[in-house]
Amino acid sequence: MRKLIFTALFIFLISSLHAQRGREGFGVGVIVGEPTGLTIKTWTGNTTAIQAAAAWSFSGYDSFQFHLDYLFHNFGLLNSDAMNGALPVYIGVGGRLKLAEDPDPDPGDDDLNDEAAIGLRVPLGISYIFGDAPLDIFLEVVPVLDVVPDTDFDLNGAVGIRVY
Repeated sequence: MRKLIFTALFIFLISSLHAQRGREGFGVGVIVGEPTGLTIKTWTGNTTAIQAAAAWSFSGYDSFQFHLDYLFHNFGLLNSDAMNGALPVYIGVGGRLKLAEDPDPDPGDDDLNDEAAIGLRVPLGISYIFGDAPLDIFLEVVPVLDVVPDTDFDLNGAVGIRVY
């Protein structure tokens, strides 16, 4: 598991060396909340983007979470001419994979009780894209419907920052 985490961190850091600014490029940063970890975002158009994260989740019992979302931004709802940057609200659709180790491992059961959950995400958020710096900050709330191994509702929420 450590090798996987360090590999993901290495990819995030190397990718950030080639980053561009604002809505034209690739951002790398951190999210704090549920889950907490590393995040990336790449713009696919003027109002659409893909974001992903590799993060630690503390709900239930500790687990590692990967998620990937496709986002649609509305730049006209809250922006004004007085702002130096942009303040889009966004909604998206995506998925998550949550990997958890058995909280009470038995040395004889060869990890058969480890759990994996797969769920659908609907991120709702707001971000501020700075006009004079290659940064964005964001706040999001994300309802999650786990569908594997059983149906369950969860709620994620985080704040974060990315450098482009």
